[in-house]
Amino acid sequence: MKNKFILVSIPVIALVVGVFYFTAQFIKPSPKKEITIATGSKSGQYYQTALKYKELLEKEKVKVNIINSSGSIENIQLLNEKKVDIAFIQNGVIEKSQNLESLASLYYEPLWIFYNSNINDLSYIQDLKGKKIAIGQKRSGTEDLALDVLNINGVYEKNSTLFNYDSKVATQKLLSKEIDALFLVTSADSKIIKKLLNSKEISLFSFKRANAYSRKFHYLTPLDLHEGTIDLLRNIPSLDKKLLSSTATLVAHKEFSDELVRILLKKVKEVHSEKTLFSKEGQFPNSLNLPLPQNEEASIYMKNGDTWLEKIFPYWIASTLDRLKILLIPLITLSIPLFKGIFPLYRWSIRSKIYRWYDELQDLDLSLDKSSKEELIQKLSELEKLKKEIKDETKVPLAYMGEYYDLIMHLELIISKASTKLNNQ
Repeated sequence: MKNKFILVSIPVIALVVGVFYFTAQFIKPSPKKEITIATGSKSGQYYQTALKYKELLEKEKVKVNIINSSGSIENIQLLNEKKVDIAFIQNGVIEKSQNLESLASLYYEPLWIFYNSNINDLSYIQDLKGKKIAIGQKRSGTEDLALDVLNINGVYEKNSTLFNYDSKVATQKLLSKEIDALFLVTSADSKIIKKLLNSKEISLFSFKRANAYSRKFHYLTPLDLHEGTIDLLRNIPSLDKKLLSSTATLVAHKEFSDELVRILLKKVKEVHSEKTLFSKEGQFPNSLNLPLPQNEEASIYMKNGDTWLEKIFPYWIASTLDRLKILLIPLITLSIPLFKGIFPLYRWSIRSKIYRWYDELQDLDLSLDKSSKEELIQKLSELEKLKKEIKDETKVPLAYMGEYYDLIMHLELIISKASTKLNNQ
């Protein structure tokens, strides 16, 4: 009986293993736990933000490589060349790309224009005509935006002196009065911004026509820097200022793994969801004002947050379980007939404990007719042993005691038959 069970089980097990193996071929392999991110210069906010991502992601066993660049324009090139997976991009420097997708808007990046306080009547950008102006490094987002703002106001390289200094050098030259003004695009948390705001010899330009600029350049948002916001005791700034702001955006190559998108955005939320000088708590990261179509997985995550698996298990366990969900298809398919057959199989397994004795019992019964007296005595002994063996080894639920007692009754009948034949000889 055991051999029969094994013979039936082997093809069933082989079928289950085969179906799961076939289905497993359609499961995406686990991605390499490594991200390469393009930032900007080491003195910039992008680099400082990337260091925060790196610290959080490496706790999740994700290796993070940081590539420094001149800024957003170079970052786009690095993405297109597949030298990096993701990059910080200043909104406004890119509008179309077949290979790239937005992940999320991260924080406001105001355009700060600082100038020497001894410059009189600097009310509009056109008043910078003829001045020495630092507009950021070449191929940076700062240079791109600065040229847009300057050129629309009639300030060009032909009528002014433009320099491509990085932020540190530009700040030093402004403080030493070697240049008249500088353009910076960075968050309000930048040390350079705080340094310049605290300098009595440096003034911050206020955009009187901020709303007009935001209509002209769709990626710019007017922001208010209120009097005393930076330092109430020293009243910095001493007047309300109108600023224009772009947004820092994370952009990825289309081949970037969906699983890495999710783990990255989990950490992005941790870094950027707090209240800042210009944003409310939970305002960032978001899916607003993106320069490129948003990655589908990023859109789902930004809308719905963590899945129920991610809320229960550590991320990589949840991710693995999610990838294995395709195995539910063969599991459900196989479970329906298996579930239907479980009760007959159970009944068969219980009854087999009883029926397995009938082969031996039948052989003994058939042999009684031709047995001699000595053989009958031996067979009676065998029947008594068999009776004891059945009682010791055959345990069945109460619902099947009828079949059990039928077996005992048949055994008693054969014993009676053997006894009668022995007495008649």
